[in-house]
Amino acid sequence: MKYSIKKVLSDAAQRLSAQKIDTPRLDAEILLAYVLNCRRLTLYIDSERILPLEAVLRFNDLINRRLKKIPVAYLTGTKDFMGLTFAVNENVLVPRPDTEILTELVGEFLRERVGGGIFADLGTGSGAIAISILKFVKTARAMAVDISEAALSVAKFNAEKFHVADRIKFLCGDLFASLEGKFDAIVSNPPYIPTNELKTLQEEVQREPKLALDGGADGLNFYRRILCDAPSFLVDGGLLAVEIGINQSSAVKNLFLAAGFVDVEVIKDLSGLERVVAGKFSWAE
Repeated sequence: MKYSIKKVLSDAAQRLSAQKIDTPRLDAEILLAYVLNCRRLTLYIDSERILPLEAVLRFNDLINRRLKKIPVAYLTGTKDFMGLTFAVNENVLVPRPDTEILTELVGEFLRERVGGGIFADLGTGSGAIAISILKFVKTARAMAVDISEAALSVAKFNAEKFHVADRIKFLCGDLFASLEGKFDAIVSNPPYIPTNELKTLQEEVQREPKLALDGGADGLNFYRRILCDAPSFLVDGGLLAVEIGINQSSAVKNLFLAAGFVDVEVIKDLSGLERVVAGKFSWAE
């Protein structure tokens, strides 16, 4: 039997849809483009092209794994973020478009610093935030921290891939424990899911590292810890910016204010959801 691109995509999308996969057609297209090493657009241009059996079998294997709710990014080993294609695996959180708001904010702040400044990325994971900032602020330097050596291996690979390894230092540690000195900015997308809500997350999300998700009983544990120590690691006028979860903006903003931060603001993402809290610390206040 002959299998065209059009047919294998249609069959796969139907299978994924039957198992309540949120984006069945998109997932099928991404996985087939990965197998064929082509752009998704090519799948439409060459929709009647007959595929070799080997490609069909490999594609069907990926679809079977997707049916088990393994994230597409883990199946392809990549995820696009800030226009860059990052390597990812099961040891790191999958970068999400929502986090681009946080990345852009810190990047724009550092652009205005003399020499681009130096910043710390707490819980760097794949390195997506820190590396993206370094790509777009050519004179900036970074210290990227993660408690997971496995995650740091992924981040180091990405730093080499995007030619910024000479401007970033990776440290294994718990938040500020391994850091020294002061920074122009500190950025973090910390774990912020309340512990008792982890089991209610999508099955795909539950396959991501629990260390990168579990924010404690109320989801605010890491914000409290970061706000406790951040002032000691910021230069005068330095910026702290963090991603937040749904309905956490007021609580996190109050933590910023209680820690002495000024110009504290809440920034919404493109969907209109409150996504980032940021503030500056002045030693003169």
